This record gives sequence, C-alpha cells and structure tokens, in this order.
Amino acid sequence: MALLKVKFDQKKRVKLAQGLWLMNWFSVLAGIIIFGLGLFLKIELRKRSDVMNNSESHFVPNSLIGVGVLSCVFNSLAGKICYDALDPAKYAKWKPWLKPYLAVCVLFNVVLFLVALCCFLLRGSLESTLAHGLKNGMKFYRDTDTPGRCFMKKTIDMLQIEFKCCGNNGFRDWFEIQWISNRYLDFSSKEVKDRIKSNVDGRYLVDGVPFSCCNPNSPRPCIQYQLTNNSAHYSYDHQTEELNLWLRGCRAALLSYYSNLMNTTGAATLLVWLFEVTITVGLRYLHTALEGMANPEDPECESEGWLLEKSVPETWKAFLESVKKLGKGNQVEAEGEDAGQAPAAG
Repeated sequence: MALLKVKFDQKKRVKLAQGLWLMNWFSVLAGIIIFGLGLFLKIELRKRSDVMNNSESHFVPNSLIGVGVLSCVFNSLAGKICYDALDPAKYAKWKPWLKPYLAVCVLFNVVLFLVALCCFLLRGSLESTLAHGLKNGMKFYRDTDTPGRCFMKKTIDMLQIEFKCCGNNGFRDWFEIQWISNRYLDFSSKEVKDRIKSNVDGRYLVDGVPFSCCNPNSPRPCIQYQLTNNSAHYSYDHQTEELNLWLRGCRAALLSYYSNLMNTTGAATLLVWLFEVTITVGLRYLHTALEGMANPEDPECESEGWLLEKSVPETWKAFLESVKKLGKGNQVEAEGEDAGQAPAAG
C-alpha cells in the first residue's frame, strides 16, 4: 500500500507545480548564500593560517562551496522540470529522467545534512590547531629578519588588537618565551647578562608583554614590563589589581569567533536542507501524480500521488533485494570472465 497517498485534480497539480517552481528559485538564491558563506569562511581561515599551525581544515568551507554550486544547478533544473510538468509534450522528455533525478536529490539532501553537521563539529579540530599554531607563532614573534617569519610580529600584534586578547591562554604565556629580538638587546648590560645566564636555554625572558596586549579602555597608562614586580610601579599589586591588559587568551577569542561563525553557517545550512527536503517531497508527489493519471491526454482527470509506492519496511526490503541482485550479478560476471580465461595448452 502506498505511503501518504494524496488525491490530485488538475487545479491541485497546477498549484503544486507552480509552488515548486517558485520554491526552487528561492533555493537557487539559498545556494548562492551557502556558496558565499563557504567562501567567506575559507577567506577567514586563510587570513589567519600563520597562527593555525598551517593545518587548518578547509574541508567544511570547500564542502559549503560545493553544495552551494550543486544547489544552484539542481534547483535550476528542478524549476525547469516543474515549469514543463503540465505540458504533456514538454514533460515527455523529462519522464525517463525524473526518477533517477529524484534519487540524486535524496543523495544531495543527505550530503547537505552531513555538511551542516560538520559545521557544528569543526570546533574540536580548530581548538587543537589554534593551540599549536599560536604557540609556534609567538615563538617566531622576534624573528623579524628571518625569511618566512618577517611578518609574524605584525600578524600577532594585529590579532591581539583586533580580538582584544593576549598570548595563547593568557598574558603570562609571554613570560615563557623570548619575544624581544637579540638585535635590540644591549649585551654589555649587566641586567641583560644576568637574565640570560639565569635561564638554562640562554634566553632573555622578562615578565613583560608586547604593546598589543594593552587595553586602551584602562584609565592607567599601560604597564608592559615588570608585571609581577609590585615595587616597580606606584600603587600596584599584580595579584589583586585587575591589570590594564587583555586578560583573555587569543586561542579562546579565535575559537569563540570561529565557533559563532560556524554555528551561524550550520544553522543556515540546516534551514536550506529543510527547504530542499520539502522540495524533494513535493517533486515526488508531482511525479507520482502525473504518472498516475488514467488518461494523460485528459488534463482534467484525477490522479493519486504518494511518497512511497509501498510501506517503509517493504520499500527497505525491496532495496536490499535489489542490492543483493546487483552483487550476485557482478559475482556471476566475474566468474564468467575467470572461466573464459582457459590455460594455454603445453
């Protein structure tokens, strides 16, 4: 017995075809939006690839760009099919292709749903990528004369200013690396010599941060150096006073930015997916309603449309049997080819 059977007369078929035509062109616009979101996400990932360990995943933006293009192509074609559906002469050329086209649409809907799901699952991979990328980027902050790293200082500074953050997990991360280049250190100074000697790796470490960590909203002039030395600054206690630096780490700031972007993109893709599923269901009803017309030459006759020709269990059983037959057919062909290759006579 057919699943979700609906009776159609000529008026209902016309309304269904017109409604689907309009929905398909809205879906073309939605496909353009998905394409634009994927392109924007790809550009945003590229912009900060230097602090993302150069291994940021472009699978999601590439997938969004791909499904956006496919959505435009499929829905433009579906709009043409719906426009020709009620003209018997024009519909005849689509008739052999409509069933395979519906199967492709179902597959496309599955892919679109998986892409939307990936948008929400990207956070985990981004978190580790940002953690390693920012850590390495901070190490190269001082290498302004090294080819390939000349712009790392500018990249980190602009990142901290734009996202109002400091360090990887916080401003104390700068205490663990030498971020001041040797060319700006006076090695004849006793203080510099003592700091270098006190470190096992021979690095010049200070309890200070780059200027880009300063919070301009603070009424006090920025304290960049000797952050843990209370006696170095008047009326200052680094343990109790809220410092005039950005307290949030850049990893958390970037992760929050990309997570919001991905959640918005994922939600938009899910809405488009629901729209595409509705269109596919409507096309199925239109197809079966036109196929079920008792007299195709009489456009005013009634017909029945359905979602599935049989119940769900029966449809699934028929699908499995067809897969088994396909597998057996391939096996028989392979055995036939092996039998045809007789050994050469000695």
